[in-house]
Amino acid sequence: MTLTHHDIFYQLEGLLVDEGITFGDLKGTLAAFLRAYLGPETRVRVRPDFFPFTEPSADFSVNCTLCEGEGCRFCKQSGWVEIGGSGMVHPNVLIAGGYDPDRVSGFAFGGGMERLAQRRFDIEHIRTLYDNDMRFLRQF
Repeated sequence: MTLTHHDIFYQLEGLLVDEGITFGDLKGTLAAFLRAYLGPETRVRVRPDFFPFTEPSADFSVNCTLCEGEGCRFCKQSGWVEIGGSGMVHPNVLIAGGYDPDRVSGFAFGGGMERLAQRRFDIEHIRTLYDNDMRFLRQF
């Protein structure tokens, strides 16, 4: 187990399919959600990645508030905390869902609930969320 990984995984997912959906819509949605949940000062980074059901695909990260971007154990010295993956829904997935990819497009994203909680409440170690320490839990 690391500071940001656990053998139990909970994920928040989003999906939008409609006419004219673009990668810009995905980036704007991620930024709006993360700033609404984590605060308006939150910086969001989107980087190319690979996920089998989206193309193009990207991971998304937010700035580390534990070290203010200077680098710490939580952000692996990068100043960024990866939250999840995202991308444009692959045409084959649209077809399998009964959509015509020539008429519609879509985006999807998924992120770890624990990482969102860790970032929102500046919790350094994911294990803290599962320890059942009442002193910690009473804060919430």
